[in-house]
Amino acid sequence: MTGGETVGASLTNVHLSSRTLLVFVFFLLIFTVAARPITDPDFWWHLKTGQYLLQTRSIPHTDIFSSFHYGKEWVTHEWLSEAFIFASYQIFGYAGLIVIFALIISLAFLICYRTFRGRVGHPYVIGFALLLGAFSTMPTWGVRPQMFSLLFASVFLAILENHVLTGKKKNLWWLVPLMICWVNLHAGFAIGLGLIVLTILGVMLDGFVAHEWAISSVWNRIRSLTFVVLACLAAVMLNPNGLRIYSYPLETLRSHAMMKYIREWWSPDFHEPMFQPLAILMLGTFAVMALSRKRASLRELLLMIVTCAGALRSGRNIPFFALVATPLLAEHLWLCITGQRWSQFLTRPEQRETGRGALTKVALNIVVLILIPSSLAFVRVTQAAGKQNITSSENFPVAAVDFLSRQHVAQPIYNDYGWGGYLIWRLYPDYRVYIDGRADVYGDAFLEEFLRVHDGGPNWREPLDRQGVRTVIVKRDAVLSRLLAEDPGWSKVFEDSQAVIFIRK
Repeated sequence: MTGGETVGASLTNVHLSSRTLLVFVFFLLIFTVAARPITDPDFWWHLKTGQYLLQTRSIPHTDIFSSFHYGKEWVTHEWLSEAFIFASYQIFGYAGLIVIFALIISLAFLICYRTFRGRVGHPYVIGFALLLGAFSTMPTWGVRPQMFSLLFASVFLAILENHVLTGKKKNLWWLVPLMICWVNLHAGFAIGLGLIVLTILGVMLDGFVAHEWAISSVWNRIRSLTFVVLACLAAVMLNPNGLRIYSYPLETLRSHAMMKYIREWWSPDFHEPMFQPLAILMLGTFAVMALSRKRASLRELLLMIVTCAGALRSGRNIPFFALVATPLLAEHLWLCITGQRWSQFLTRPEQRETGRGALTKVALNIVVLILIPSSLAFVRVTQAAGKQNITSSENFPVAAVDFLSRQHVAQPIYNDYGWGGYLIWRLYPDYRVYIDGRADVYGDAFLEEFLRVHDGGPNWREPLDRQGVRTVIVKRDAVLSRLLAEDPGWSKVFEDSQAVIFIRK
């Protein structure tokens, strides 16, 4: 046998699946889209908090960053995320942070994919559901602690789904140590508790109402889930804030000012393009579930309805709906399609080449489905990291802060809400801010007062005079900027295309 025949014969057993690699491309696409420059205004105070944590080896329980709320209670519920963010920044810089959080987002949807991959037979359907689910969550993406809640919610849903379908209890107990991690990473841990409770209610509905399981099986599942949720509730206490963390998520939801003025707490506006994938995901999932030849369980419907209501109430809840809806969309869409005569080309097994045909297929797969997409992803990450300084200067008052740092203008300062985090990163401890993205620290009354000043409301001067504000840094187009320019008691000392600085005469 010649050398060429030997190679050809050995390649008979080589099979680099195009379908498997196509799924890889989908995840690479999610990663590539998620790898974008940092624009979140809260990123900067998270970064500074992480620096403080690692340098002082202590966790603050009272405010250290603001002038007028210094010493007020601060529930530092994201301390572990912030330490992770700053440590990653120190080691890898902005590029590393962008890559790490893009990987976290991709991993969340990889875990979601693994819950339904065995029930969907073609990557076209997988890709449609997966990309639609992922892109519906794009408004929430970024280098931010909230991405850990996306990841942990995907893990919780996968473990709970496996327990319900198989009855196995071993993996279920992993939720307890995961809860300990989650509660120290982000206050979204409450979502994890909610998912367990909804699963308990769903199992009860399926067993006692729909009669899908024997009563003994229902009680067995409920008992295990109940013990786990109680253990998770106890595990929540293992955080630096102790029992205080139990009430914190509820206090946030009850904040009138946060719900009214902070955009990510608003209901999604479906007139905006970034929310169009969510609209398609909602309508598409309910439609295919209605048309599918398989009846959805009451547990699945309960999870869908509750998370859908949450997503409609607040954009921050969109990821949890997407993680629930994506597997249901994929499975029921596949069942709808395979019930049609024209679907035969989707249900055929993938053809395996032999001999020299296998060599050609392997080469094409490597080039088209691995090298080219990976190269594009690399270019995207490189561009995102390279544009970070430009992005920062476009979104934050870089030149104005340079001026403040050089001139050592008088304190206290009044600053734009969205710039507080950046000022903390650049100027603390030399300067403290008037306000920043930690709305829970400042409270509803202070937020309302801040906006009254910023927007030139009734008696807008009074808070500035009462608090002895000496310097103001706001956007050029702010109402307060125009009012201070006309006020003889204030003098403009800096202005560029983005920011203006006034000092009291």
